Amino acid sequence: MVSLVERERARLSGLMVGAGPEGATLCAGWAVRDLAAHLVVREGRPDAAAGIRVRGLAGWTERVQGRAAERPFGELVKSFRSGPPAWSPFNLPGVDGAANLVEFFVHAEDVRRAVEFEPEPLDGELAEALWKRVPMVARFGDARSPVSLRLVHPDGREVTVRRKGAPVVTVTGGPGELVLFLYGRGARAAVVAEGEPGAVEALAHVLPLPAA
Repeated sequence: MVSLVERERARLSGLMVGAGPEGATLCAGWAVRDLAAHLVVREGRPDAAAGIRVRGLAGWTERVQGRAAERPFGELVKSFRSGPPAWSPFNLPGVDGAANLVEFFVHAEDVRRAVEFEPEPLDGELAEALWKRVPMVARFGDARSPVSLRLVHPDGREVTVRRKGAPVVTVTGGPGELVLFLYGRGARAAVVAEGEPGAVEALAHVLPLPAA
């Protein structure tokens, strides 16, 4: 049985091939070739991947990723599509699904939504899996948010991440749309933000929202 993360890996691979190496993405400064290089380095070069999160190592990561981007595009995508190398930490039990589902979903949408796109309903299983990850993603997003966030699923379920003394902004959307918003892709996500105008404006400065 194909797992959700395997399905998202295949979907992202197909989108990158369809867009081509110089295709646009929502990752500032990155064409599809750069995104493919990032994905390959992230899974296959743990010595360099640390710079994705650790600012002091970012220069080393950029150099390794730049060299990877010089590889033939088809080779890069094939390497990503085939999964992490046998010795990669991503092959440890449970790591692939835990670390990659949101990553692959967001980057697939980075490619799909960088150009004109049509709304695409999520498979119910994927939508539920993403919703279960919203609290974790929300805590990551809250580190940058100047307001408390109340994240509301269309069926009424909600997750609240409070910032002491800060006003609450309610953001409503499907699980995938909320994940994209929390990862800074809200300008291309189907979410609605409600709250005090000043609070909504402050939020939009750090986590973009769709144009009114």
